[in-house]
Amino acid sequence: MSDGQDARAPSLSIEGAVATIRLNRPAVHNRIEPADLVALGEIIDRIGADGAVRAVILTAGGRSFSSGFHIGELRPGEGTDESAFGRVADRLEALRQPTICAMNGGVYGGSTDLALACDFRIGVTGMAMFMPAARLGLHYYPSGMGRYVSRLGLNAAKRLFLTAEKLEAEELLRIGFLTELVPPEALEGRVAALAATLAANAPLAVQGMKAALNGIARGETDDEAVAAAIRQVRASDDLREGKAAWAEKRAPVFTGS
Repeated sequence: MSDGQDARAPSLSIEGAVATIRLNRPAVHNRIEPADLVALGEIIDRIGADGAVRAVILTAGGRSFSSGFHIGELRPGEGTDESAFGRVADRLEALRQPTICAMNGGVYGGSTDLALACDFRIGVTGMAMFMPAARLGLHYYPSGMGRYVSRLGLNAAKRLFLTAEKLEAEELLRIGFLTELVPPEALEGRVAALAATLAANAPLAVQGMKAALNGIARGETDDEAVAAAIRQVRASDDLREGKAAWAEKRAPVFTGS
């Protein structure tokens, strides 16, 4: 941490091939401040440029995952797809590495979109979420609504946005907001195991397929980019290693080349 940096700002730690982003305002349920969006953007850029990172975890400390953007900081004219919050969520989704949102507790408001921007969302029993935009008189930004629809379907997105209904953990798993639900004491171990699995797989294939799948979900498939990724993977050392490991009945060791 550099001198003068807010100790409560989001932090980044990297251990081996796994990067962990942590929200650090537990006293206010990890509320996102305007300065935190700048810090998150810088962290995302750093991870994206680090070829050694193969999996990313977004998590928090305390009893809640995040209560969303600081409502008191909203200004007239904000809340569009050009908002800083929406841009950060878009950049998180666009990270080439696979991402896991490890929710240690409740998640509300804009932070539900940070979760949906991740590829996997593991929550804990007893947690809840809700999207309060309709109660606040706020029109949500398009890219966030798009993530809700592509991840959860139109009916679930309308239910959450238009009613501002709070949903409990089991219902979040049922509608797909959570990809897994575990007891609180099992969260850290399960997330670490999933991150290790993702990091052990061939990074060129994983990253190429992640980008393609996200494009398909948005209805924006870039056929040329997908074809280029396929050509790169077919010519890679990783494919040769994967085939050799399969034949030799051993675990592959991928280099990302």
